Amino acid sequence: MNEIDTFNKRVVALHHALGIAPDYIENSKLAFCREPRELVNTELDFYQRPQKLTPEAFHAWTMMKNTADASGIVLLLISAFRDIEYQYHLIARKVQEGRSIEEVLAVNAAPGYSEHHTGRALDIGTIGCDPLVEEFENTTAFQWLTSNAATFGFTMTYPRKNTYGIDYEPWHWCFTGVKPSL
Repeated sequence: MNEIDTFNKRVVALHHALGIAPDYIENSKLAFCREPRELVNTELDFYQRPQKLTPEAFHAWTMMKNTADASGIVLLLISAFRDIEYQYHLIARKVQEGRSIEEVLAVNAAPGYSEHHTGRALDIGTIGCDPLVEEFENTTAFQWLTSNAATFGFTMTYPRKNTYGIDYEPWHWCFTGVKPSL
């Protein structure tokens, strides 16, 4: 069995274990996200956990973070790469807390569909604002990202009323592959 088939089988098994309907794969508006072949260690995240990104995404993140810092803006890494098993456990915990799978899938992509699997997605925070909250949109860090992130190849994937059916996440930014030339 090749690497792609193995990954696909893992995704299907995790969906089944979570009780995600089999038609999710056909009906999801989210792209299928494979795990990268190469990841590098980043700085520790806000919670002092080790994180990983693709080399290109880490380079772009570092440049963006340093440029923001030079402007007096603090960008904090909240989370980065997550493999599909991590995503499974994240969702399973929320379901065990009593949330329906439909409720959870409005805020967390199913295993195999999270941009975090690609090693190019970041959850970003700043000082003076709790992590992973909508209020992040009221910070100078968010305003700076809105004006500058594209220069470094990052886009906010889940704006208000996005077509993916995921709740608004002003903290979630993904490296699109455009290499910064700064």
